[in-house]
Amino acid sequence: MARRNALAGIAALAIAGLALTSCGSNGAEAPSTDGEAAGDITFLTNRTDLEQSGTWDKYVAEFQKEYPDVNVEIEAITNYEDDVKTRMSTPNGYGDVLLIPNGVPQSQYADFFTSLGTTAEMEDTYRFLSAKSVGGQQYGLALGGNANGVVYNKEVFKEAGITDLPKTEDEFIADLKLVKDKTDAIPLYTNYKDGWPLGGQWTNIVGAVTMNPDAQTEMSHSAAPWTEGTDIYSLDSMLYNVVAEGLTEPDPLTTNWERSKTDFAQGKIATMVLGSWALGQLEASAKDAGADVENVGFMAYPASVDGKQAATIAGDYYLGINKNSENQAASRAWIDFLLEDSGFTQDEGMISAVTADELPANLDDLESNGVELLELSPAPEGEESLFSDTADKAQVDVWGNIYRQKLIDVARGQAEGDKDSVFAGLNEAWGQAVNDLSSK
Repeated sequence: MARRNALAGIAALAIAGLALTSCGSNGAEAPSTDGEAAGDITFLTNRTDLEQSGTWDKYVAEFQKEYPDVNVEIEAITNYEDDVKTRMSTPNGYGDVLLIPNGVPQSQYADFFTSLGTTAEMEDTYRFLSAKSVGGQQYGLALGGNANGVVYNKEVFKEAGITDLPKTEDEFIADLKLVKDKTDAIPLYTNYKDGWPLGGQWTNIVGAVTMNPDAQTEMSHSAAPWTEGTDIYSLDSMLYNVVAEGLTEPDPLTTNWERSKTDFAQGKIATMVLGSWALGQLEASAKDAGADVENVGFMAYPASVDGKQAATIAGDYYLGINKNSENQAASRAWIDFLLEDSGFTQDEGMISAVTADELPANLDDLESNGVELLELSPAPEGEESLFSDTADKAQVDVWGNIYRQKLIDVARGQAEGDKDSVFAGLNEAWGQAVNDLSSK
């Protein structure tokens, strides 16, 4: 297999706040992925389920038909983010190929990862480049991508008498009320207790509401982003309103992600705000529960501009190469195989990073409803981490769950305040952070 170009990135980085000590030598000659692909490599992954099912072994066996001189050891890690970030403190502690932990600041990519080429030579062929591009170099490759929006149970919608998908917040709330009145399903399930579904699953939608690919960059400079007319205001305002209307789970303190997948499949939940990555898991849960897989649907977030809708798309985890790996060419061959020949994205129902590839069938609902797939614009040079830096400075965990859990608590009457007071507090903290960072 010929060496191929690669790609990188997703639009959203987790809040950094990570004090990693570089284990590479800035003065050393940059490693190259050229040469003969041979030797032993270790691949670190978060997908323990694929290890347990034997799927990774099948991929390795197929890869070795092309590269019999490369031995790939799969190491699946349950607590992936924390464990791998800890292991990055030693040069050979983080394998050869790995999923780049979200908490690694972009400013440190060159210290830990091999450059896979220039962004310019890849940008006409691949999606999801910007988030792992620093100084014109690509340090990560998107293993696959997702659309961001709302999963819904088609049978529940039918039972509630919903015939058209909502395109506005008012339409969505009206539909949720129909679900509450005419079915036994929970209209919208927040997964409050697990927390993570309240973070990036919502923030990743920024840009889709106003159909503005620069929305995240503009938020980085806004002194008051929680103001009517912005993406983040729309998202958090709707969450507040849905909770206040009693259209979410009755006791958010007892939610459970794993159970929610089965409940959704069985028609006990109507909607959840999740990326399209969840469709495969929901379909698998439907099969296990003896439910109809065809009831798993996906729609754009309920917002529109002049009658048109958009869904942001972004890469999922990114593949990177440890710059200290002794088998750079073999590592690159494994990455190229996963991206282009393994069938991974098709198997997982993800968007391929290769722009020429067709969209997965599970996004047919978006296409049939004329939804535009929107990829966020890269941040200006020198501002690659400004969004997360601002969130850090403001102590507003836009990729986490704390502030949205507080928002829900206020909306359900379990904390003091109202929507206006919560948003005023967020704007004050965010605006101060913007001012502090701009004055440096």
